[in-house]
Amino acid sequence: MKKLCPNLDREDGLETVLEVPIPEEILTHKSGTTKAWHNMKNWMKPHGESRSNSTSMSSVFGGKNTEIQLLLGVVGAPLIPSPIASDNQPITRSIKEQHIEVSMAKYIVKQYVAAVGGERALNCVDSMYAMGQVKMATTEFSAGEGSVNSKKVLKVKNLQMKGEMGGFVVWQKSPELWCLELVVSGYKISAGSDGKVAWRQTPWHHSHASRGPPRPLRRFLQGVDPRSTANLFSNSVCIGEKTVNNEDCFILKLETETSTLRARSNSNVEIVRHTVWGYFSQRTGLLVQLEDSHLLKLKSDEHESIYWETNMESLLQDYRSVDGIQIAHAGKTWVSLIRFGGGPETHSRTRMEEVWQIEEVDFNIKGLSIDCFLPPSDLKREEENEEEAECDGGGLVASNNAKLPYKIRSASFRISASKVAAVNMDDSCTSESDEDL
Repeated sequence: MKKLCPNLDREDGLETVLEVPIPEEILTHKSGTTKAWHNMKNWMKPHGESRSNSTSMSSVFGGKNTEIQLLLGVVGAPLIPSPIASDNQPITRSIKEQHIEVSMAKYIVKQYVAAVGGERALNCVDSMYAMGQVKMATTEFSAGEGSVNSKKVLKVKNLQMKGEMGGFVVWQKSPELWCLELVVSGYKISAGSDGKVAWRQTPWHHSHASRGPPRPLRRFLQGVDPRSTANLFSNSVCIGEKTVNNEDCFILKLETETSTLRARSNSNVEIVRHTVWGYFSQRTGLLVQLEDSHLLKLKSDEHESIYWETNMESLLQDYRSVDGIQIAHAGKTWVSLIRFGGGPETHSRTRMEEVWQIEEVDFNIKGLSIDCFLPPSDLKREEENEEEAECDGGGLVASNNAKLPYKIRSASFRISASKVAAVNMDDSCTSESDEDL
């Protein structure tokens, strides 16, 4: 990962520090070019439509730009459903006088804490930083068969697309104080929490806050922040065993409370459920796989509703010791985005993948104050009145209908672009005042 950028205008000029490190692959020499840094200069510019994309591919995703927006909106910065409080209480609570499933889960969490380095080592961590690279791609899209406005609905399967390279940086001072900056093919998404509100910012949408209390970034629970992982699953139940990646694992399940779901819902968007599963190795005690499933119910009219289900599955690999704490340095995430309800012509499925690798991790960062986690000045606050009610989700919002993916352009939705965007799991807010598609 490259952290410094040469002065592209003056060769003798001072190098500047990149806001987000750039993967080495971006700087690889291409035939006919004289400087590898020119690749990065082109990479940092907004991309136009890729000529290599087929006609059917463009008709489905609206071109490369929209595909990247979809990837960043859904995969880039999703949040875990339950807030994690930072306190001085022991990570592992008493397992006495509990139901057997609850007691087993607490015992498994105790084993996990011991496996990652012990409670004393985790309690010594005041803040952390991680830097790494990602590769994202859309691997499949399929739309329901039928007709929309007398036109045949397109159906595409196994849509293999070239992965988009990028880099990210995350900072954390406590479970409530964190920030992320992620750049993929020149598109940047920022997200964070100041302890009072979680927010995110993209080039194609204003800054906006999430509904409900601030929650942790899912990327932290992918093996980077063991303490938050232990606190999250301390209230889970053990539901059985399963072999994952040739490891016999215990399965811990955490259901989001009804009150939390209600706080993230409104009159037009209902969060039906949000469930998290953790697969902990019986041999090592470490977290091997993290899954969560998110179901939204959107009212498209008085008599019909559209359902969006997002399933994410992350495989955690390459655990290494950093200051006595085991951190997963690599992994892979599969995402399935499903729309159903209404007629068959409204059904669709999109599959996406992300591969990530951690390059650097450090703890107890000096000089990291609360000022480093302040939200953007243009952050859009939620309004409780009917006209400006804001929905759970967000991420993929485009001002031009033609730029939206085919599954969002479909007139059969009878819902706005912002409501379609609510399929994402980061609970950002989008306005319902957008034009109906």
